[in-house]
Amino acid sequence: MRFLIVNSRLRIPFEELQVRSARSSGPGGQNVNKVNSKITVRWTVRDSPSLPDEIRTRLLEQLGKRLTSKGELLITSQRFRDASRNLADGLERLRKLLAQAVSPRKVRKSTRPTRASAARRLEAKRLKTLKKESRRPERWS
Repeated sequence: MRFLIVNSRLRIPFEELQVRSARSSGPGGQNVNKVNSKITVRWTVRDSPSLPDEIRTRLLEQLGKRLTSKGELLITSQRFRDASRNLADGLERLRKLLAQAVSPRKVRKSTRPTRASAARRLEAKRLKTLKKESRRPERWS
């Protein structure tokens, strides 16, 4: 059994991936009309048994708009003129997406603004006020 290895804890069996080839619109001259070099990798994230629940929810969150209504992720590659390189490219892009979802996001520590940044902000506000005041008509009292 072959796997797409994301890291030491996560491996996706190739049986879960559906790979299809089609005619590419990329470079290739007359060859492009004869050879199916474009590769589409389809993977059902929602039903994948090899994903732990926490990673699945994080992945579904991150890939929200890229998923189909059935919860499938589609990755298409047609950068190269031959199908084997496009397949490797598509699998690498899938691996990078998964690696990004596996690593937990760092929690931002709230910090105080520096004295200089606060002074710059107040100075910018003062200059904007002066600019807008200069646009007002003079008042006669």
